[in-house]
Amino acid sequence: MKAFPVKLPSGDRYWTVLDDQMAVVPEADAFLRHARFGQAQAELTTKTYASAVALYLRWCARTGRAWTTAAADLSLFMTWLRYASAELTGVASPAVGSAMVMTGPGMKRQRGEARIENILVGVRTFLRHAVNTGSAPSTVLAQLYELADDRDLPLEAKGERERMAYRLRAQHRVSVPRARRDRAADEEVLALLKACRLSRDRFIVLLLARAGLRRGEAAGLRREDMHFMPDSSPLGCKVSGSHVHVVRRANANGAWAKSVRERWVPADWLVVQAYDQYVLERLSFPHGEHSDFVLVNLLRGQLGAPMSPDAVTELIERLGQRGGVDRAVTAHMLRHGFASNVGDSGGTVDEIARLLGHSQLSSNEPYLHPAQSRIREAVERVPSPVGDWGGPR
Repeated sequence: MKAFPVKLPSGDRYWTVLDDQMAVVPEADAFLRHARFGQAQAELTTKTYASAVALYLRWCARTGRAWTTAAADLSLFMTWLRYASAELTGVASPAVGSAMVMTGPGMKRQRGEARIENILVGVRTFLRHAVNTGSAPSTVLAQLYELADDRDLPLEAKGERERMAYRLRAQHRVSVPRARRDRAADEEVLALLKACRLSRDRFIVLLLARAGLRRGEAAGLRREDMHFMPDSSPLGCKVSGSHVHVVRRANANGAWAKSVRERWVPADWLVVQAYDQYVLERLSFPHGEHSDFVLVNLLRGQLGAPMSPDAVTELIERLGQRGGVDRAVTAHMLRHGFASNVGDSGGTVDEIARLLGHSQLSSNEPYLHPAQSRIREAVERVPSPVGDWGGPR
């Protein structure tokens, strides 16, 4: 069993699961097609799901279990994921006589808790779909979930209801430490810019750090999305000033805008200037003019083809190494830095949500990294009660 990419004649892509004879697993394929086209989820999401389902089906096949009822032993699947080596859990069948799982104190873990939790999410979603379509018995749901009340939920999650409510809670859970993602410091962004050898690369860094776009949103931009004029009304756009439109589309390079709602993001003069320089640079390459995508391959990969989101990730990693940045700075850390800079400059939570494309204000919280000076100033703004007390005591 293994995950495998599929490209349809329309150009749309998704991931499926193949068995050991390289035949499509029908139930898995139906689930992944439903996730991609029935629920409009990203190609990358189907890749993650396909990898999880392939692992689950592989475990079932190698331990003699029927996948439709193996959810009763999902705790053993978790143990297999946690301790079995890559040789035992990989696509190739293990050698005859190999132990499937070797557990016990001192054994080296093969996968972290966060990775196991992501796999469990994909397996649960697959099995739920199988129950809904009649491919698996309804008893599977009781093996996956337990009925729980809301007493353990925070007040924010309960809302204003007075009665106790009930919900389904996953039977099998792992404890995943919620590490807060860091932001890219302004000095690190400057180091990335200094390490750029192409105008295109400088534009990408500024697009992420000064407009807060996700890597998939940046890779999916088309020329028609770049409205860098004081007045865009001749283009049928009512937004004034320079800005970028972020639109969800099915792109050949796998780029995908996370939000289903189109949004526009203001572009400052640094971004506009960098784009102008990039356009001139792009025209100097014989293969630079043909694609409608904004970001194209100029020196590596298929020349003239649109850059993929992974290519954007690799570019930021190379720039960090070339620029001598002490730690690994990612494309998403640039987005975090943008949100934090807007907040440090007095931006409100609703403004940040609008810029980042978040539908809920609570989604902003992981992106806000207040500067130490702003935290101190917040305390110093509180008036002293000494005068009301008539002097210190």
